[in-house]
Amino acid sequence: MVTLLHPAAHALWMTVVMIWQLFWGLSLGFLLSAIIENVVSRKRMSALLPDASPRSIALASLFGAASSSCSYAAVAMARSAVRKGADFTSSITFQFAATNLVLELAILMGTLIGWPFTAAEAAGGIVMIVMVAVLFKLFLPDTLKHAAVEQAKRGVAGRMEGHAAMSMDATEGNARTRLLSREGWIAISHSYVMTWSMLWKDIGVGVLVAGALSAWVPDSFWQRFFLSGHPLLSALWGAFAGPLIALASFTCSVGNIPLAGVLWRGGISFGGVASFIFGDLIILPILNIYRKYYGARMSAFMFVAFYAAMVVAGLAVEGVFTAAGWVPARPSGGSAAHAAGQSIALNYTSVLDIVFGLVFVTLLGVFLRTGGPDMMRMMNGDPHHARQPDSPH
Repeated sequence: MVTLLHPAAHALWMTVVMIWQLFWGLSLGFLLSAIIENVVSRKRMSALLPDASPRSIALASLFGAASSSCSYAAVAMARSAVRKGADFTSSITFQFAATNLVLELAILMGTLIGWPFTAAEAAGGIVMIVMVAVLFKLFLPDTLKHAAVEQAKRGVAGRMEGHAAMSMDATEGNARTRLLSREGWIAISHSYVMTWSMLWKDIGVGVLVAGALSAWVPDSFWQRFFLSGHPLLSALWGAFAGPLIALASFTCSVGNIPLAGVLWRGGISFGGVASFIFGDLIILPILNIYRKYYGARMSAFMFVAFYAAMVVAGLAVEGVFTAAGWVPARPSGGSAAHAAGQSIALNYTSVLDIVFGLVFVTLLGVFLRTGGPDMMRMMNGDPHHARQPDSPH
């Protein structure tokens, strides 16, 4: 029993340490994302994204970068854009930007695994957006695209459509006035808390898996698996293996970050870390969502196109960052079991956790007092129990 309990306790402690390191970055990122969502209007998205031109692709990327980092929400938002008349290819590039170019993901990556990975994620995200647009233009038959659009318009809304609709329909008005108003902060609190409600399971699974792997799996396994003794083969294999590991991880882009840190310490290549994080859009539950939204044939096409784009982006990141000397040194002094550190100390992380813990409590209080729970029930498909938020008067 003692033999079994000690590894379990070690894994649980690693999970607690990871959460301690992650919390302030998540809270800050979700706050900034909620502010952006509620001062940037996207009501005219369908009019702004009429085709797959470079202009539409660039605008879709900007809208995505101002949106949610949750893979499930991004996929639902893309489908909402298609249903409202936006071009299919532009809508799909939107979801890539929404999971790779968002602020909270950048902060989280910088905090947990280092700012070079943040830069790699942004650069690789742009490469993927271009790749997907090109692959869709060259290989996506018009008949298949038309059938997918019709399927999207006919299908029943998924559980994330409520958040997608809310994010797509930000209130109009001057950004400064909106930010300084009571109504603006009510909307911000709703976005902030709903983002937490959507992501906590993915984050929890991510840190539990990362904690278990960091505590139980020895470096020797990762080094053999990632061919770390062969630099060229390791770089190539990492880019191909990363999305496949993500495919089976069942966590969204935010939830993948702790495990990415474990894989990096274990021996996966720099580009492999990037391609692993990119892989959140081809995890098994999301592939099933594509099937429901757009049909089985389109789901298969999207998987192949997305996987190819992820591999190319991983290889590009590996090549460019290696040539420029920007690949950070792999953490030394031990094993993947030290991926998140071994202790919690009174330092800047603790201070920031306290500060953003107060932010969390404050915005949660606003959410609870202004109809947030009712809106969440409505988003989850229970409109009969929803009511309007409290009047500002």
